[in-house]
Amino acid sequence: MEPIFRIATDADPELRLAMMREYYAYDGHAYDEARARVALVTFLREPSFGRAWLICDAETPVGYIVLTFGYSLEYLGRDAFIDELYLRESHRGQGWGSQTLKFVENEARASDVRSIHLEVVRTNVTANEFYRRAGYTDRAHFLMSKWIEQGFAKPTPGSH
Repeated sequence: MEPIFRIATDADPELRLAMMREYYAYDGHAYDEARARVALVTFLREPSFGRAWLICDAETPVGYIVLTFGYSLEYLGRDAFIDELYLRESHRGQGWGSQTLKFVENEARASDVRSIHLEVVRTNVTANEFYRRAGYTDRAHFLMSKWIEQGFAKPTPGSH
């Protein structure tokens, strides 16, 4: 079977939140359901932020991908970030991830995106190799982040 991509909407976010929880546990990210819900619904309601799709096996969602939009002088215009790509274990290693990347790259081109970035947990050797085979390269730069929200602390792994 081939994956079917369905644009995600803010109607009934429970499925997407459940998959986010699975993905975050798999990759070792902190997960705070209340804050994740607000971030997800806010994202889905504002098209200028990007797009999210459910990855479906016929009618059954088995994963999702989120593409966020940005702008880069270095990359000469609009760029995008694959913020999250998650496939349930039952659909890994069967070409679904590769097909998902091709789909999102075509969607990005249709939105005048010139380059796509992503980040990978260094210890996830399988994901690193998958992205390299798909043409993504390590630019020998570090992604550095700083949490600047003063209203609440950034969730840490194991907090809920």
